Amino acid sequence: MDPATLGKRLASAGIPTFHGRTATLQQLVLQAPPSVVAGMLGYHVVHTEAVAAQAGGTWKKYAPGDHTR
Repeated sequence: MDPATLGKRLASAGIPTFHGRTATLQQLVLQAPPSVVAGMLGYHVVHTEAVAAQAGGTWKKYAPGDHTR
């Protein structure tokens, strides 16, 4: 079952999904860097960064990579 099919089935049962997805994405970008969330979920990085900014995220100065050197 793919996400589109699942979404259609939930909608036909009267279960809204949009607000739940939005709230979940906002929570994820507060807990992890937006670029990481984008890669995991297939979103564009610009979109997840915008959601993080709207949610008050503090990952703007995140520098990925090995910091043990």
